Amino acid sequence: MTDKHFIFQRIQNYAGEGFDPTADDQIATMLQSKFNIYLPQRTSVDKSLESTSSDHEIIDLIIQYRALTA
Repeated sequence: MTDKHFIFQRIQNYAGEGFDPTADDQIATMLQSKFNIYLPQRTSVDKSLESTSSDHEIIDLIIQYRALTA
């Protein structure tokens, strides 16, 4: 099993700032401001993240982190 803290640290390193990867609004804001990635409107943020997971490695890390905290 992958270490939750290690994934969190990698997310923070990519983002270059502190944010909560479980907070939907913070994810959308950070992806737009840092990576110019706009999440498509889906029934949930998790589905939006899944549909854009190939856009940047941070998205896959966020998905993994959210799965570990669920």
